[in-house]
Amino acid sequence: MKRYLLTGIVVLIPMVITLWVLQVIVTTLDQTLFLLPPALRPEAFGMHIPGFGVLLTLIIVLLTGIIAANFFGRRLLHLGEQILNKIPIVSSIYTSVKQVSDTLFSSSGQAFRKVLLIRYPHGNSWTLAFQTGIPQGLIAEHLGEPHLNVYVPTTPNPTSGFFLMVPRSDVVELDISVDDALKHIISMGVVEPRSKPS
Repeated sequence: MKRYLLTGIVVLIPMVITLWVLQVIVTTLDQTLFLLPPALRPEAFGMHIPGFGVLLTLIIVLLTGIIAANFFGRRLLHLGEQILNKIPIVSSIYTSVKQVSDTLFSSSGQAFRKVLLIRYPHGNSWTLAFQTGIPQGLIAEHLGEPHLNVYVPTTPNPTSGFFLMVPRSDVVELDISVDDALKHIISMGVVEPRSKPS
């Protein structure tokens, strides 16, 4: 009886959590329907289409990408950035978010490209971390020896974590993918990471 109960829990928990996360995402993205005039919303035609907001969000992102990729769109984007940079509080928020998104999503960026093994929180234990860059300017001068900027995610929620600057000599670079490392962290070490394919 106990064995069947545990087996049922092991089977159902991932399915339930996955469905719950999908429901949260779909419900959140469905809020984009409020961007449409009331007459164009599905409710105006007597329908409620769950997930229609996801489709609308994808269309908005795709159209934004298409517009921003051409010459006119880049000029328009540059003009918009100049306006935002002149507004005191908005400027600091926009600039910070843009730098982070450029670093994370740029194909040339190095953030979260390397999985590292570092000693944390003390010298007798190890944890997985992701390289987010290299200290520059005054920070690098004060540190003296070469360091790496690393992000140490927490378990089971890797979106919260710690930012550290670690001596390069104390870091072990691992030959595993970021996805596999995240699975290992989220599963609290149950799912073993695999080596990157050659």
